Amino acid sequence: MSHPKGPPPEERIRRGQSGRAGTRDVTPAVGRRGEPGRYRRAVEGARVALAKPRWGDARWSYLYDKGTRYRAESPNGQVAEAARRARENGALPEVQGPIIRSAVWTWEVPLYFWFGGIASGSSFVAMACDAAGDHRSASIARRVTLAAIGPGAPLLVLDLGRPMRFLNMMRIFKPRSPMSMGAWCLSAFSGTAFGAVAADLLGRPRLARVLGVQTALLGTYLGSYTGVLLASTAVPVWGRSRAFLGPIFIATAAAKGAATNRLVLSAIGLPVGHPTRQALGTIETLAMATELTLSTINERRLGRLGRALEEGRPGNLFQAAKWMIRCGLALRLARGRGPWVHHLASVLYVLAGLTFRFAWVGAGRTSALDHEAVARMHRTPPGG
Repeated sequence: MSHPKGPPPEERIRRGQSGRAGTRDVTPAVGRRGEPGRYRRAVEGARVALAKPRWGDARWSYLYDKGTRYRAESPNGQVAEAARRARENGALPEVQGPIIRSAVWTWEVPLYFWFGGIASGSSFVAMACDAAGDHRSASIARRVTLAAIGPGAPLLVLDLGRPMRFLNMMRIFKPRSPMSMGAWCLSAFSGTAFGAVAADLLGRPRLARVLGVQTALLGTYLGSYTGVLLASTAVPVWGRSRAFLGPIFIATAAAKGAATNRLVLSAIGLPVGHPTRQALGTIETLAMATELTLSTINERRLGRLGRALEEGRPGNLFQAAKWMIRCGLALRLARGRGPWVHHLASVLYVLAGLTFRFAWVGAGRTSALDHEAVARMHRTPPGG
């Protein structure tokens, strides 16, 4: 709506200067009005300043040439030295957040991590049983693998919200993306696991063993890529655990797979003292002890960035998981007890793996909202 007395003076001046009032010459300097201007060199054969023929200047951009020195170190290291002095002069200034967004994952993601770990560990068990000559136990382990990987795709679809989003992930193959490779590995792992079980049911043991080996090879990636996926983010507690998350997740996967298969084999009548039953007990104990050791070392090296693993609900879950492992180790080392003690240890190991997954995912959400930790991570080198 216009003003009753007309536009204000500054508006009239602006319109006059813009040519609306017909006071500005809008004749094109080159060419005709409404047509593209023609270009010609002032001197025929002259070269354009700072330009190289045949797009030679494009190689100076890191967007076109991966081997360029376009983003080399700053001259004489002055920028790096100034940043180092700023860090040494005292505490970081007050951080105004938010800097990054926390993950929107809900319960489906850590549960998918848990089921994927059991499936990966079970595939290792199946291959090891075949190598040891216990083909019956290997066949049972292959069925456990298929049962564990079954909920994987539905859980991912539930987390994405729309089934078509999972199909869209299968349209892209990006070797540098843990999420893309994880979706493809999940599909391939499920296919080979199903084929191995089908070969067992059809009486093709040799084919089942071959497919079991392929499933175990894929399981090495399926069991560890979830940790790599977390470590590839800017979340402090995940990003600075890059060297440990993969081994931690694969160790937990091996322990959960061995514990689950040991419980299943014991339930179907595998006698006490059977070599496979004893071997699985040893494997799950060693794997969980390794996981506990790696988690403790990583937690200490994180320092301030590891506060998310010590406080709140994630901290409580993390401590509960570690106590489950300690109790399981104590039960496994107990002598003169019945088999129920060792069964309880296996149950504690499986529950500890689930609790660890929820703790790590929850800690990432807490760490992303810790603005000081985010700033400290990006201002301090990994070794600092």
